[in-house]
Parts: sequence; structure tokens; C-alpha cells
Amino acid sequence: MRVTDRKVEDWLREDVGHRDVTNHVPGETTGRLVAKEEGVAAGLDAASAVFDYLDADCEATAEAGDRIAPGDTVLEVEGSAESVLRGERVAVNVAGHASGVATKTRRAVDAAREVRDCVAIAGTRKTTPGLRGVEKRAIAAGGGDTHRLTLSGMVMVKDNHVAEMGMEAAVAHFRAEKSFATKIEVEVERPEDAARAADAGADIVLLDNMSPAEVREGVAALPEGVIAEASGGIGIADVPDYAATGVDVISMGSLTHSASSLDLSFRTGE
Repeated sequence: MRVTDRKVEDWLREDVGHRDVTNHVPGETTGRLVAKEEGVAAGLDAASAVFDYLDADCEATAEAGDRIAPGDTVLEVEGSAESVLRGERVAVNVAGHASGVATKTRRAVDAAREVRDCVAIAGTRKTTPGLRGVEKRAIAAGGGDTHRLTLSGMVMVKDNHVAEMGMEAAVAHFRAEKSFATKIEVEVERPEDAARAADAGADIVLLDNMSPAEVREGVAALPEGVIAEASGGIGIADVPDYAATGVDVISMGSLTHSASSLDLSFRTGE
């Protein structure tokens, strides 16, 4: 899912406003996007798309997922001074945000790997409107799993569905509606409901807002072949405890909704 010209145009229009005098600078120039802190690179394709749209030559000098250190150049650009300066802030913002998501994801993945190699760290749909593609690619760059990209990626039977129809009836309803290729995940809030969800036909059981001890109990009750996922308020410091429960997936909304931007600086004329 590449960043479209229309998306870039929206970003630039938001930043430029109705009359940009600041960037009416003559001549040609060069620029570099430089890391000011350690992290994981991401969003460079989106930053490059900004400069491409403005007809400036741009080349990423790091790959998505690369670990970067202070002083590392991750992108170089050359073109008219007006184009380079006009694209600077948007490119820095999107790359910094994406790199922050990738960096937080890598920290969570590393924390899980200290306990078990086979547990996946996944994002959620708690993404910034208009930036889901950028953020999901950043999660992948950090070594995480993107989870479902849209509602159509998987049927998730949540507490509101259960409240409306009951668990078994909800699963049966969606099984009749879905494609044969679409999995069903059922969210439960008590360990004792994990086996019930599996019996109802869940391919994946989401153990939501449970302590590690409760998650362990829920995982132990599941039959072989049913994927166990833990979610709900899990921070990086909590990851090792949840990884030790035997769960297959730990999903974390904080990877996107609470990631700090990586500090990047754009320097021209060097």
C-alpha cells in the first residue's frame, strides 16, 4: 500500500495553507534527514513520496527496519530550494512518527524474545485516521505483526456482539456471513470463557484485559490449533510476563496510539 499523490497533496495543503511566503527561496539546494537519537527507521517511503511529488530528487539511505544511531543520515534530497523546504516539515513529521512506531515495536519484540522466540507482537486498529498504512508498515519494520489491516481482514466477535446476540449465536451468525478464507476471532474477558469460545468455532481467542495468571489459565484451556491472543493495556514492561503464559500473540494498541516520534532533523545545504 504505497502513499498516493492524493495523500501527499492533503499533507502539503494542510502545512502550506493558502499563501506560503516562507519557502519562496531561489536556487537549488540539497538536504539530509538525520537521526538525533537511536531507533528503528520507518516511513522513509512516505517521506520520499513527499519530495517526489514536489519534483525533488530523493533517495533513502536506510532501509525500513534498520537500527539507526544519532548522526545517521536516512534520506538525501536534491532539488529547487522552494521544493526542498516546502517538503521538509511534512517529510520529517511522517518519518519521525513512523520511526517512533517502529522503534516502540522493536522494543516490544525484543522484550518478548527474551522469554520466547515464537510469540508475535501485533498492532491493532487503534491507528491515526489517514495514517493507518504508514503506521502498519512501521509496525512491520519494527518486527511486529500488522494484525488485521481493515475490518474485512478478519471477523472479530467483541463484547458488544456478545451482548447483542450471545457468543454462540454471534459466532454462528458471522460464520454464515463470512468467506471460507476469513478467520473468526472471539474476545473473552474471563479465562473460563476461552474454551467456550473455541467450542463455538473460534479460530482465535482474544484474552482481553486479563492478568498474566488469567491468560495462562485461558491458554491452558484451549484445544490444539486454536490461536491464543492477549491484549488490553499491555505495556512494554508487561510483555515478558505475558510472553511467559504460552500465548501466541500479544497485541498492543500503544504501538501506534502512544508511540513517541523519533527525533529526526532536516539539514539543508550540507
